[in-house]
Amino acid sequence: MWQEQDNQLTREFQFADFSEAFAFMTRVALIAEKMDHHPWWSNVYNQVTIKLSTHDAGNVVTEKDRKLAAAIDKLISR
Repeated sequence: MWQEQDNQLTREFQFADFSEAFAFMTRVALIAEKMDHHPWWSNVYNQVTIKLSTHDAGNVVTEKDRKLAAAIDKLISR
């Protein structure tokens, strides 16, 4: 579940292994590029942390972040 804190939407994801985590990040990257809205993220082995905020709006959560979060959620629900 996404949490809004410190002017960011944040969510942590856990996968079976590094390959699954990296595949997820690749799918997110393609969506983010299409939306021209890129996340801050980190990956350690099977864990991915994503933080969303809109830099050109002053680093606050905007509709762009909510739309990207919803698109990411759709990837997970598949």
